[in-house]
Order: sequence, then structure tokens, then C-alpha cells
Amino acid sequence: MQKYSFNILIAFAAVVLLVLAQYRILDNYIQAVIMFGGINIMMSTSLNLVNGNMGEFTCGHAAFMCVGAYVASILSVVCFGSKFGDPLFPAAASYFVFPIIILIGGFMAALSSILVALPSFKTRDDYLAIITIAVNYMVISGIENMDWIGGSRGFQGMKDTVWAMVDSTPSWLAGDNDFPWVLLYVILFTIFDIWVIRRFITSTYGKGVDAVCQDETAAEIMSVNTNKIKTVNFMISAGLAGCAGGLFAHVIGYVNPQSFNILKSTEAMVMVYLGGMGSLSGAVISAVVFTFLLEILRSQALIDFLMAPATFVFPDWEPSAGVIKWVMIPLLLVLIMQFRPEGIMGNKELSDVFPKLKKYYTFK
Repeated sequence: MQKYSFNILIAFAAVVLLVLAQYRILDNYIQAVIMFGGINIMMSTSLNLVNGNMGEFTCGHAAFMCVGAYVASILSVVCFGSKFGDPLFPAAASYFVFPIIILIGGFMAALSSILVALPSFKTRDDYLAIITIAVNYMVISGIENMDWIGGSRGFQGMKDTVWAMVDSTPSWLAGDNDFPWVLLYVILFTIFDIWVIRRFITSTYGKGVDAVCQDETAAEIMSVNTNKIKTVNFMISAGLAGCAGGLFAHVIGYVNPQSFNILKSTEAMVMVYLGGMGSLSGAVISAVVFTFLLEILRSQALIDFLMAPATFVFPDWEPSAGVIKWVMIPLLLVLIMQFRPEGIMGNKELSDVFPKLKKYYTFK
């Protein structure tokens, strides 16, 4: 019974968030921060499967997020928008079809991960990192040359699905305010993401992933099909990133190829190394910390305060919050590697640090 109490607590917290959002106690900005936090958790934990649990070194995780975002966006517009003609489904079907659209986006991202999985059979470390960066640029360049989905201008229209869900919400559920459907699905997919990863790393495949991380040659001698293990691991990681991309597209209602460039991949890497390599709970904690850090760095007043000494030396310099953000994120990664390379949790889980938590939930 104690094991189930943790799941009940999570469900209760999710319901509380939805009720607070429904009655506008949480305004749109706070809701957006919570949704971006959930998306960051999905990106951090999914990349941790490869860079942490399997010990590979990939730098192009945003490519799979991009694939999922565009596939889900196109399907969303086809099903409920008017960009490509009449909607395929009535508005009443939107809140049933929407999660399927996100899952299809994740599935296509998982298929695209074969571009990385196959080279990983023969390359590792720096060479694999170069390949993943190349794949990231390939995906972005390919989409930028597809004019039918906006090319470099970006793609929009996903809000039609959001409005369809809102417009078809029963009055007893909506009340006087619009029901936060996107927030609901972000919460559900974040929980789904953690559940899938936990089930995977505790499965036979997960033990194979750990064997590959420790010593790939020894794993092969012990009859572990390393190629199959790597492929499955990459596909699960990319599929979850694709689901995160689909949710991201519907949260902001617009996607641009440059939203998924190497800087987006860097964000995911920072979260993984900040939390700790191979630590699921560390990846979740670091994603939450990183999300709030990004929101703090959006404050121009704070940037002006922090950069006051520099502007005193260079009076003509006007520091921008957007520019300083991309200075601070790589700097954070450098500082982590220099002073705490094991991250916040190292390779431990919360249940290792606080053994009493094992009564309620185990991460391993």
C-alpha cells in the first residue's frame, strides 16, 4: 500500500495544479513555466538514457524534438485546422485525438533516431558527438527547405487544436473559464515519460544498457546483443524527445527550425550533467532547477544589475537578457564539468540518498 501512496500523491498534485489553473489562481505565465518545466523534464530524462545510462556522448538531441514537433504540428493542423483544407475531425474529437498526435510525433522521432543508432555501432565518444551534431544540422536544413511547411519562416496553426479542445469542453468541466487541456497533457506525458524510463532501466534491456556502459566488449562476450540494445535505447530516448517536441509546439503555437538548433541540444546536455549522469531523479531535479534559472535570466532588470560592473568598464555596452542567457548556459556547463562533474545527484537516486523513500517509491 505504501508503494501506491507515492502514485496517489503525484495524482493529487496534478489535480491540484489543474484546479488552480482552471480557476486562474495560476495565471497563464505560471502555467507556461510549469509546462516548459515538464517539457524540460522529458528532454533531460530522455537524453540521460543515452548520455547517462548507456555512456554514449550525443550532442544533437534537439533534432528528435524537432522531428516530433513538426510531425505533430502537421497532423494537428490537418486534423483540426484549415491550413490544408477542411478539418479531418470534428472539434469534439480533439481531446481524444490530441494525445495520439503527440504519440505519432514521438514514433516518427524514434524512427529517425536510426540515423544516429546505426553509426553508434562503430563509433563512440567524440566521433559519435560529431555525427549527432551533423544529424541535428541535417534535420534543420531539411525542414528549412520545405516551403509547404513554412521553411525557414516556421510553421503555425497548432492553436486550432487547442481552441478545438477548449470549444468542445463540456460546460460542467469548463465552468466560467477555459479548461487547461494542454497543461493536462503536459503533466500526463511527463508522468508517462518518467514511468517509461523507469520501467526500461529496470528491465532486462536496461541491464543490457548498463552492461554496455560499463564495458561494451565484455557485454558482447557475455552474449549481450549490443547493437540491438543501442538501437532500442536510442529509439526510446528519441521517441520521448519527439513527444516533448510535439507538446512544445502546441504550447507556443508556432515552431521554427532554428528553435531546435545546437543551442537547444546544449540546454538538454546542461540539464543532464547538472543532475548527474545516469540518475533519473537527478535529471528531473535539474530540469526543474534549469527551468526556473532560465526564467530568472529573462529579467532585463536582473541582467542590468549583474552586468553593472561590465557596463561601467564598457559604457556603450547594453547587455541583452537574450544574449546573456546564451553566455550563462554554456558557462554553467563549463563550471559543472570543472567543479562537480558528477552533478547534483551523481549516479545516485533520491531513494539512495533518503533510504526511507524506498517504502514509497524506488527509482531502480
